[in-house]
Amino acid sequence: MNAAQLLLALQREARNRAYLRRLEVLDDSQSMLKARLHISTGLFVQVYQNDRLATTNLVLIYNGQRLYARDQLDGVWHRHTAAAPDLHDTSAGGRRQVELSEFLNEVEAVLTTMGLP
Repeated sequence: MNAAQLLLALQREARNRAYLRRLEVLDDSQSMLKARLHISTGLFVQVYQNDRLATTNLVLIYNGQRLYARDQLDGVWHRHTAAAPDLHDTSAGGRRQVELSEFLNEVEAVLTTMGLP
């Protein structure tokens, strides 16, 4: 998925998931996108895609802290689990590429487990 396709996916998810209050596009160019899906005050999903660098960051942030994430660097994926958000999970499950909708499903599970809105 490139930056333009990711923006379309963000718009679709923002419309279809009631808990997502607002889509904020912070930076959008031909090959790069940075956006936030706001859930509540201080709680959002930040998405970054750079097509030239083959980099994708999907991050759940609460009060400035990463709670959960999946990242692609130079085409290789890893995960930051909710149990250890500062560590790289490079297991088979951690290295698996996910689409935005699947990441948001994972976010919903994390939020439920943590008792967050």
